[in-house]
Amino acid sequence: MDFYKETALSCIKEVHAVVEKVSEDQLHYLANMLTTAKRIFISGEGRSGLMGKAFAMRLMHAGYHVYVVGETVTPSIERGDLLVLISGSGSSVAAYDFAKKTREKDASIALVTTNRDAEIGKISDKLLVLPAATKYRKTNEPDTIQPLGNQFDQSVHILLDALIVYLNQESNEKMRKRHTNME
Repeated sequence: MDFYKETALSCIKEVHAVVEKVSEDQLHYLANMLTTAKRIFISGEGRSGLMGKAFAMRLMHAGYHVYVVGETVTPSIERGDLLVLISGSGSSVAAYDFAKKTREKDASIALVTTNRDAEIGKISDKLLVLPAATKYRKTNEPDTIQPLGNQFDQSVHILLDALIVYLNQESNEKMRKRHTNME
């Protein structure tokens, strides 16, 4: 086997180890929050934001009313809505500000993070904690061959995709019809 395949398999093993340690209760709670929300708002900065946009797109394909925070067409958040914040460190100033504003509007907050003690988590309704490495390489984080927060990003992507698979009641044909036709 060549170096590239060995490296890919090592990354897959790392993500597998992270996913195995995620709480089923936290996943079920987040799934329930997604299905009961009037509308879903997704936020994350940098690479977490990219994972959030991928999640938002998949939710839209599955028939959910979803928006990405910061886009010009995103409406105001209201009671009955859900804000999903994705932050490896859980310490982003912007994410904390979004959470405070969401709390003022009496909407729900779910934080996807590695940091169960994050300040944002204290004002969130639910945490989904992924025991993955971040760019900070804290002592409680697992070892990884990957740079920066790759292990967190990949784990977020896989877990949130799995939630879509679990929740999806739509046929592939219905989802395909929601897929962009302006490519």
